[in-house]
Amino acid sequence: MTRLEQIIRSHFFNTILVVLMGISSSAIAQESQGEDSTVVYPASYFAEFAPVSAQDMLDRIPGASGGSGGGGGGRGGFSRGGRSSGGFSHGGGGGGGRGFGSGSGGSEILINGKRTAGKNNSTGGQLARITSDQVDYIEIIRGTSGDLDVRGSGQVINVVLFDQLSSSSISYEASVERARDHTVSPRADLSYSGQQGGLNFLFNAQSQEMHFNSISKENSILGDFSPNDLVREDRISDSDSTQLSTNLDYQINTNSSARFNALIREGYSDSELDRHTTDLKVNPNLIALQREATPTDYENWELGGDYEFNTSSGDRFKILFISNKSFRGNVRDRWNVAADGSEDKNLFLDSSSTTRERIVRGSYTMDIAQGQDIEFGAERAQTILDSNLALGLASGTGAPSAAHGGLIPVSVSNANSSVEEIRYEPFVIHNWVINSRMSLESSILYELSEISQSGDVSNKRDFDFVKPKVDFRYDLTPRLQLRGSIEKIVEQLSFNDFVAATDNRDEDSNIQAGNENLSQEWYWKYDINAEYRLPNDIGVIDGNIFYEDWTDRIERIDVSTSEDRLQAANGNVGEGYKYGMNLNASIRMRMIDMPNLLVTSRLNVEDSNVTDTFLGIDRRFTYNNRGRLSLGFRHDITSWNMNYGISWNNSFDGNRKTYDIDDIELSAGDPYALAFAEVIAFGDITFRLNLSGFNNPKFCRERQRFVGRMSGGILEEIEDQCSSSGRSLSLSVNGTF
Repeated sequence: MTRLEQIIRSHFFNTILVVLMGISSSAIAQESQGEDSTVVYPASYFAEFAPVSAQDMLDRIPGASGGSGGGGGGRGGFSRGGRSSGGFSHGGGGGGGRGFGSGSGGSEILINGKRTAGKNNSTGGQLARITSDQVDYIEIIRGTSGDLDVRGSGQVINVVLFDQLSSSSISYEASVERARDHTVSPRADLSYSGQQGGLNFLFNAQSQEMHFNSISKENSILGDFSPNDLVREDRISDSDSTQLSTNLDYQINTNSSARFNALIREGYSDSELDRHTTDLKVNPNLIALQREATPTDYENWELGGDYEFNTSSGDRFKILFISNKSFRGNVRDRWNVAADGSEDKNLFLDSSSTTRERIVRGSYTMDIAQGQDIEFGAERAQTILDSNLALGLASGTGAPSAAHGGLIPVSVSNANSSVEEIRYEPFVIHNWVINSRMSLESSILYELSEISQSGDVSNKRDFDFVKPKVDFRYDLTPRLQLRGSIEKIVEQLSFNDFVAATDNRDEDSNIQAGNENLSQEWYWKYDINAEYRLPNDIGVIDGNIFYEDWTDRIERIDVSTSEDRLQAANGNVGEGYKYGMNLNASIRMRMIDMPNLLVTSRLNVEDSNVTDTFLGIDRRFTYNNRGRLSLGFRHDITSWNMNYGISWNNSFDGNRKTYDIDDIELSAGDPYALAFAEVIAFGDITFRLNLSGFNNPKFCRERQRFVGRMSGGILEEIEDQCSSSGRSLSLSVNGTF
């Protein structure tokens, strides 16, 4: 039996044991549960925990933060999900789907039944700023309805506030964090929220400093397995950011309401790196020193809002919008450092990007029969990326340029480009509550888009997709829900893949090539879910199996213009598939007379397959883990107004490889652990101590470099590197008045 099989079997039997013990425990008071399988937690349910914010309340609900969305174990620790700037991962936009469309399959957060029309300024981010005395009740909605602001989510969490004529409060949080090198960074957060007549308001201001220190060590050997060099890098990054945001909700009258939100953020970071290289090929060994500096500026703003009108017959009209802009620019300078301390610059890399997005969506919902409603509407989205890059080197032909850091300018293909997408998406969504136990949601969306690129590259293409979806839910009992869905998902393209970008992953490569011929990758997703809410508020267990059939999958492809200059870029490689399973459990330990001990676990296993364009072999998708196991607990000692807990998560290592045109990278990481302790004192002031990465985890990679193309099989070098950012300790104080 393999280690992975042992973990799966152990997790499965432990979950079953906890369920059987929980079912046999004595009956106690529990949350109310209606015929429509909506679970309601009144404010009185949380009184013994003395919560300060709505987030504190949500943290005490078993399974509220779990969700069994298909296809991934989530991010955390040393996982490498998502896209990093300049990285190799595919498909930006996050989470599948585009714009204001359906939910991603996990938990969606609503406040008073409404979702914030925002991306950076989201509904979930408000929970820590809403005081607990504003919350009337929290409901877990497991059914489907045209009254909801979201579609297709695994579960919807709706935080309902009291309807008061006038109230207001101020909440605050101040914290300090101590990094591995003993540097202390402060953070402050101040919010003013309340209600005045029909207006609910929230104003927030944040200021934060961050300090990051990582050390990496690399040992490399040559292709004949003789010693090559030792490399030690010490990186320190300091950043400072400020943010102002507001969320307004106005009930105009009994039939109409409007919401508005805004955010502005700006900041900078300064990264310094010292590199110490020992050449082992000569005796005595030679030592080379380098220094790098990478200052970065960033800023973004976002406006969003919606207006809703309900007719006397129960129909609903809604229109919403988002407009945002984000800028990020950085300059990377590198110097060779001589023994006497003098420096000689050898690299200048200046990159900047500005992204703008404008989305508007309108819809009309109406009842068409008993238990049936239909929503139809359309969405228009415009996304623009302006990208610029300048490269200067110490060697080459030409005159040094002040605009290139005093070095010789180097021509880079596709360095200055503007990419724009205009997308239209009409849609129809049908909800049918078949009976008290069954519901069906079906939808069809038609996407039309045009992607154009100008600047160093000129190109324009049109795309269209039909995107159907069917979501069926069956409440076998009021506590056991089965769900099946079939959906065609079109991923959002990452415009960074269209243009030349800096390569932050490989010291031997300064630039990654862009690909102006990218097309959207899409897939059919088949998902089967089961959720069981244990009696007597013991907890929730749920699981799902999923299968994804991919077309036009984006991976690395060869875009070399000559044999002397090999280049790869993200491109469409064809078909692939992915499948897996998620199991989640969130259990209160009533069976051992510890009802306030909440134990959580999550197991994800998955596999995928695509044909590699460089070697012609079948392999996993890039950056897709084999799986992940997460364990944790939270224990409330209500008599002391105290709680504490630990979370631990670990990706399954082995055969996690990244393939490029001239190298293969194998990655692995230690588990990541976090512990906290929290106490409420002096009324409602909360003191919280966090210890992150207390097991001092390391992330390691082995990179095999080849002479020429990897397919030639001529091994040049093997690099074995491990890095760690160490432990960090933080103390925060928050409260309301």
